Amino acid sequence: MAIAHTVPLLMLLNELTRLKTSSGIKDAEAARHLGCQPSKINRIMLGQSKISVGDTKLLGELYGASPELIEVMLDLARNLGQKGDWTSYRDLFRESFRLLVDLEHHAGRLRQVQSEIIPGLLQTEAYRRALHDAPTPFHGKTDVDGEIQALRYRQSILTREAPAPPTVSFALSESYLRRGYGGAAVMRDQMHRLIEIADYPNVQIQVLPFGGNDPILYASLDFCLIHVPGPGIANPLNFVYVEQYDDARYLDDHDRVEAYEQLWGYLQAAALGPQDSVEFIGKVADHYS
Repeated sequence: MAIAHTVPLLMLLNELTRLKTSSGIKDAEAARHLGCQPSKINRIMLGQSKISVGDTKLLGELYGASPELIEVMLDLARNLGQKGDWTSYRDLFRESFRLLVDLEHHAGRLRQVQSEIIPGLLQTEAYRRALHDAPTPFHGKTDVDGEIQALRYRQSILTREAPAPPTVSFALSESYLRRGYGGAAVMRDQMHRLIEIADYPNVQIQVLPFGGNDPILYASLDFCLIHVPGPGIANPLNFVYVEQYDDARYLDDHDRVEAYEQLWGYLQAAALGPQDSVEFIGKVADHYS
C-alpha cells in the first residue's frame, strides 16, 4: 500500500534527510543500528515505507539530533497516522492534489501565479460548477457537490481564526478575467467576489494586464510557492507546486525553489499594484453587466 504524503510526514523526512546528510552516516550503519536491511532506510527516506516512533527516535539519536529536535520529530511521527478532514475527498481527487490542500492548510505563506482559470481559493460556487460542466478530455465527471464542499474547505483558510490565516498573494494574468465560464452573470459575480477577497487583510491580488509598455515573459506559467513553518525548532518546508495535465510536481530543491522565487518577484513587479488591480477587476465586472 502506498504511503500517503502528509505534512507531518514531509516535515519528518525533511529533518531526517538534513540530519543524515550532515552526519555523513551511510544507510548500512543506520540499518545495523535499527536491526534492518539498508533498503528499509532508503525506503523510509523516500517516503515509501512508514516510519515508527521508535525508529524515529533511534535515527534521530544516531544522526546527532538535539533532544529538543528529537521531541519535535517524535511528535511528528505520532501524527503520521492521523486522518484529516481532507481524506474524505479521497475518491474525488488524486493524491498530488490532496497533498496541495494539506499544505495549504498548514501554510504560513502562499504565492500563486495563474493565467487562464481563477484559482480555487478565489472561486465562487457558480464558477466552480461552470468549470465542472465544461468539456474535458478526461473520462467521466466527478461529483460536483463534492467539489463544492471541497472548495469551501480549501477557502476556509482565508478567514479562519486559529491558527492565524496564511498570507496569500496572487499574480494573475488578465486572461483569467476574460476567459468566461457560465455566462455573464456568473463572471460578474466572480469579479465581485475577487474584489471582496482582495479586501481581506491577509490577501493581495495583482493583475498582469495585456496592455503595457513591455511584453511580460512567463506570465502564462502556473505555479504556487508554498511556505510551511516548522513546528518548534524544526525547519520549514518550501515547495513549488506545478500542476500538469495528469498529475503535479512538487519541487523542493533549494536552487529550483530560489529560481521560482526570483520569477515570482519579476512577475509581481510587472503586475499592477493591489489597488489598481482592484479597480481593473471592477472595470472587467462592468464588462459583464
